[in-house]
Amino acid sequence: MYTLLVFILFAVGLVLIIKGGDYFVDASVWIAKVSGIPQFIIGATIVSIATTMPELIVSLMAALDGKVDMAIGNAVGSVTANSGIILALSVIIAPFAIRSKDYILKTFLLILSILSLYIFSLTGKLSPIGCIILAVILIIFVYENLKSAKSAKSVNSDEVKKSVSKKEIYTNIGKFIFGCAGIIIGARLLVDNGTVIAQILHVPDSIISVTMIAIGTSLPELITAITAIRKKQGALSAGNIIGANIIDTTLILPVCSLAAGKPLTISAQSLKFDLPVCLIVNALIFIPTLMKSKFSRFQGIVVFAVYAAYIAAIVFFA
Repeated sequence: MYTLLVFILFAVGLVLIIKGGDYFVDASVWIAKVSGIPQFIIGATIVSIATTMPELIVSLMAALDGKVDMAIGNAVGSVTANSGIILALSVIIAPFAIRSKDYILKTFLLILSILSLYIFSLTGKLSPIGCIILAVILIIFVYENLKSAKSAKSVNSDEVKKSVSKKEIYTNIGKFIFGCAGIIIGARLLVDNGTVIAQILHVPDSIISVTMIAIGTSLPELITAITAIRKKQGALSAGNIIGANIIDTTLILPVCSLAAGKPLTISAQSLKFDLPVCLIVNALIFIPTLMKSKFSRFQGIVVFAVYAAYIAAIVFFA
């Protein structure tokens, strides 16, 4: 009976994230249209903050419970999964062109944040200086997004002067809230019950923490990406991924460190394996894109192959 309930809750979670994803993307696109702010900026701010909530909640709870490895594995693993699975599959299915100027600073901040996390953890602990630098990167990211949004809104102001009814406003606010809640609750149900299913199948906890939980908490980004692709809104998906990755690396671990009341201990596996792979995957997916001003299908295949090799190495050799 218990096993049946686990599978039912897993299915409910799946339905919630699929339907929630539809509403969430529809509302996000509407916000972009009526505000005059580009979808990439909306994706990198509002959508990214909303879709990173599962990672923050899971990592924070793990840190408070003293499960530091799980907190770090989830945050770093989610960044790798976001680019290695979600964005890679997105560009394999539907490659799209970009405006490089939208990505230059954000790509630099993302790579810098991963490097900073790695360098200031080489002693085996995430140092207070490292947390401060990550916080500064986050502040720069938020400031740049607000500045870009203000500039874009000013440029597009003449195009968005159409009247918007109260009913339309309330409907889309409701869609955004329901969609966000559906994605987060659905992801939680999938992670919790998926973990139980894995345990029933005798999968080790160490593997669960860096694979199922990390990938599971990235489900909001995945559902947003799939829905965005289906609705031909690739810029929203890309903005969501790069924004979520920056928030994951610059916000989650410093907050967990504060919650734990001490520097987070970084495992040898994270230093030698997880963080370097995270850096490689993100460099491969974003840097060539800046040079060519587009995401290519071949690029997505290479990045996904690297991520698949990484997971295989964890499962068989960890």
